[in-house]
Amino acid sequence: MNPFSRSRSANDDSTGFDPWDEFVSDTLPEPGPFLADHRVLVDDAHVGFHRLTRGLFERRGVYDATFGYNLATLNLDRRHPGAGFRYAIDADDPDVLRAEFTPTTEFCPQADALVTGSFRAWNGLSDRHEYEVVLVRIHPSHHQATLLNDSLAGLERGLRETGRVPGEDEGGSNAGTSASSNAAVESTPSSSVDVSSEPEDAAPF
Repeated sequence: MNPFSRSRSANDDSTGFDPWDEFVSDTLPEPGPFLADHRVLVDDAHVGFHRLTRGLFERRGVYDATFGYNLATLNLDRRHPGAGFRYAIDADDPDVLRAEFTPTTEFCPQADALVTGSFRAWNGLSDRHEYEVVLVRIHPSHHQATLLNDSLAGLERGLRETGRVPGEDEGGSNAGTSASSNAAVESTPSSSVDVSSEPEDAAPF
């Protein structure tokens, strides 16, 4: 359970967030080069996977320490249109999903923790979704995109070679970057966005 208490829901229009059950293209980032030539998820397909992502991120503590909310909420935040995740089914393997993260700024200091934590959440809890592997990259607009994407590719190789997410023990607990992200979040004041109530298709965890 996340330690933060929030008084308003992200589904409340007054908070400046889009609803979880709507595909609002104006708020989402445009699909970047990692998703080019692959089947980009839109409408219900995008909404369904992103709602599930919210639950996985909540379980693994993938939070944006700047805004104090579950990272999946960034997709809905109207203050930051063009930031968040887009997804695509791999053109060569429908059991592989590609996820590309566009941060709010090119110098986002949390980028490493956020994309690594996302990779660990999706692939460490792969029994919760239909894909064998979720590949993650950061949009090239980030100033360290090449370095971070090389690191993500290394995690991917380790997963394919061993069948396990590198850095996780046999019980599925994660170590390293995701844990560091949790520590950063715990020092951040609570925001007004309520993510403690999970969508029906993302619970129970």
